[in-house]
Amino acid sequence: MDTVSIVWFKRDLRVHDHAPLVHAAAAGRVLPLLIVEPELWQQADASGRQYAFFRESVAELSAQLARRGAPLVIRVGEAAEVLAALVREQAVVAVHSHEETGNGWTYARDRRVAARLRELGVRWQQHRQFGVVRGLRERKAWVVQWERLMGEPVLASPVVLRAVASRSDSFPDWPALGGAGDACPERQPGGRAAGSALLHSFLSGRGRDYHRRMSSPLSAADACSRLSPHYAWGTLSLREVVQATRARKAALADDSGPEAGGFRRALTAYLSRLHWHCHFVQKLESEPAIEFRNVHRGYEGMREADFDAERFQRWCEGQTGWPFVDACLRMLAATGWINFRMRAMLVAVSSYHLWLHWREPGLHLARQFTDYEPGIHWSQVQMQSGVTGINIPRIYNPLKQSLDQDPEGRFIRRWLPELAGLPTPLLHAPWTADAATLARHGVVLDHNYPRPLLDHEQAARLAKQRLTAWRRRPGMREVNGEVLRKHGSRKRPLDRTIPRPQTQGDLFAGDA
Repeated sequence: MDTVSIVWFKRDLRVHDHAPLVHAAAAGRVLPLLIVEPELWQQADASGRQYAFFRESVAELSAQLARRGAPLVIRVGEAAEVLAALVREQAVVAVHSHEETGNGWTYARDRRVAARLRELGVRWQQHRQFGVVRGLRERKAWVVQWERLMGEPVLASPVVLRAVASRSDSFPDWPALGGAGDACPERQPGGRAAGSALLHSFLSGRGRDYHRRMSSPLSAADACSRLSPHYAWGTLSLREVVQATRARKAALADDSGPEAGGFRRALTAYLSRLHWHCHFVQKLESEPAIEFRNVHRGYEGMREADFDAERFQRWCEGQTGWPFVDACLRMLAATGWINFRMRAMLVAVSSYHLWLHWREPGLHLARQFTDYEPGIHWSQVQMQSGVTGINIPRIYNPLKQSLDQDPEGRFIRRWLPELAGLPTPLLHAPWTADAATLARHGVVLDHNYPRPLLDHEQAARLAKQRLTAWRRRPGMREVNGEVLRKHGSRKRPLDRTIPRPQTQGDLFAGDA
């Protein structure tokens, strides 16, 4: 009698390069399963834009599986109980899935699932998806394991699957899960076809100036790969993208022209980000508590008592009074994406200028990002807020960033139409003009655009003083060493075409 195996799809919504599907298909009959977990979607880091991307990706996955003879089974409920019911119904002998480095809720859920399957005597085989090592004790050999996984052959999807018949639940819409409205009119579409098209356009030409144009929100939307939500939801595998990028770079080596040389440098920079993607996810895998607590425990209490709810709300709404910051927040609200440097700036402004503890701003950004990847997100939020102990704090000057990244004001005018009539010098800092001048251009501060929450230069000086004083407290340096031993990188990757970024602060999900 053929064995029956469940393939549990989570954040791996594809059939290509999918180890759980390949192994289950080789063993016998397959029941492809997608569980819509209402409680997961009610967590504070979940949003309607993420659910919409997820649902579109599931629809395409379902069609791919149906063409192979194994329709996707969709169940709504708590994962441990859904799996237990299917085990009893189908005499399942094994469950296959990818390892997941998710948020704290999924970590606790997986522990419940593991316990339930042990009770039932069913083997749960979890396969590696990223270059993340479960149970890693020492970072020294991590890069070797990353290279080994990325160098393994990409797995072809099974052409024909021997399926198990089972009922499916209706796919709930977002309001049915208790979700509130989440308008994101320019959100990226989900699904592997959209991801494959982005990869092709990036490698065939769109990414040739990636390394030069990824920092400005004006150019990054086109120059960046825009694949980050597809990594987060697994419509493409990281390995297939690493190998495709390396192959494209190798093909360009035969071209001695200056344009090809620039393209190779761009792809080198991109490969660097793919490596660091897994480096940061590994931090959360090794220490799940960093979603909730400072990496460096010595910073506990530094900001918590000073949380200003009004400042936080105005930052969330893009009403800080700093036009470039507000434009970035509004772009993010409308598109679900913004480039890495602006993500770092938004966290830095909330953490230093507004002196907000990172957790609530981090949750707001998580909900805004269609490409929310918990491992990268919480590691980076803490890094940019200065509480890791092993990274140099970066206090972005919002006015300088505005002048550097949007000198002609095109980005601000796009996202802050209420300021569009201002001449460019005033557009960056409208608070420096007198009321009569502003009124001639249709701007009245605190009426159709706010004054700044505070003086950004004075706020930055105060933040530096407070942070410096806290870092000098007894015992802080000793904990720095512990954090470095646990989470710091050890050496450059084996593949010298993947150099370290100039600073670890130069990576957030959005640049990949």
